[in-house]
Parts: sequence; C-alpha cells; structure tokens
Amino acid sequence: MFRKVKKRHSSSSSQSSEISTKSKSVDSSLGGLSRSSTVASLDTDSAKSSGNSTSETCAEFRVKYVGSIENLEFEMSKTLQEPLDLINFIDAAQQDGKLPFVPGDEEMVLVVSKYGVKVASLDQCDVLHRHPLYLIVRMLCYDDGLGAGKNLLALKTTDSKQEECSIWVYQCSSSEQAQSICKVLSASFDCALSSDKS
Repeated sequence: MFRKVKKRHSSSSSQSSEISTKSKSVDSSLGGLSRSSTVASLDTDSAKSSGNSTSETCAEFRVKYVGSIENLEFEMSKTLQEPLDLINFIDAAQQDGKLPFVPGDEEMVLVVSKYGVKVASLDQCDVLHRHPLYLIVRMLCYDDGLGAGKNLLALKTTDSKQEECSIWVYQCSSSEQAQSICKVLSASFDCALSSDKS
C-alpha cells in the first residue's frame, strides 16, 4: 500500500506493509529553507489489500491542529501527486502565511477507523473535522524541520465529485506517533478493500 521510496529496517518483520521512507531536502523557493527529514507516505490511489490482520483498524492519537488549505481546484491536486510535491506546497504556504509554522496549544483527539479520520476535542464532545475514508487521497508524515523533533501529518482529501481537494495539517508529538497513524490508516484501507471483495 505504501509507495516504496527507500527501504527502512523495521523491528517487526511480521508487518508486510512497512512504511516506506525517503530522505529528502526541502528547499523553499521563498525562504531558502533547507532541511532533511524522513517521509512516510500512504497513497490511497494505489492502495491494495495486503492480507494483514485488521485488528488494528481503530486507534486514537493526541495531536494538535496546524491549519488547512481548502477548496483547491482539482487541477492543482494533480500537481501534488508525489510526497515531495505536497511537502513543498505546505512549506510554501507556511512561508506565505497561509499556514502557521506551529499549531495552537489545544490538543485534540485524532481517531482513525475503518470509516476514516475524525478529529475531535479531548472529551470528544465536539467534532472538528471528519474525513471519510473514501475521500482521503493521501496521508503522509514528515519532520517539521524546526528542530524540536515534531512531525507534521498532512492529509489530502477530495470532495465526493472530485472537483476540489483540501490539505489538512496536524502536528504529532513524535515520528513514532505519526507513523503509527499511517499504519492504522493502512490497516483501515485493507479492511475496507477486504469488505468490498467479500
């Protein structure tokens, strides 16, 4: 399911759906920002069932909301197919002031399940964002480059008519947490695809 970029050794050899990683340097054309980070990417357009156990298809994570760029024309979405393109787009939006570099102080609960991704208040009384599984085009996580060890989780979604796309950015507390979110989403897609076939 994960687009293989560069093989990374995993302590759990039983997981056949490893998160592919890619070392890259981001050079923002605006601010001259250059950094090296690790990228984990899930491309749902090429998602295929790998026969993994579906017991890990629902999990909750505490994240912080950075911001979003909504209602982009679908033609723009076609230029954001590769992980590096999406990262550069987010970097440029931060340089332009369209997205903040750091999130607010409020923690939120990000729930990943076979239905998609839900972001709610800590008590889960208020649902802030809901991303149905079938509208998620890509999810990727990468180092934010600010030196604090935080990772950004970027979610690219489309609308039901596939006329527009939106980019949602959340901050994770660590790379491990970010990669865990990608793994659970991967299992959710496997579960959904298996259900479709049955």
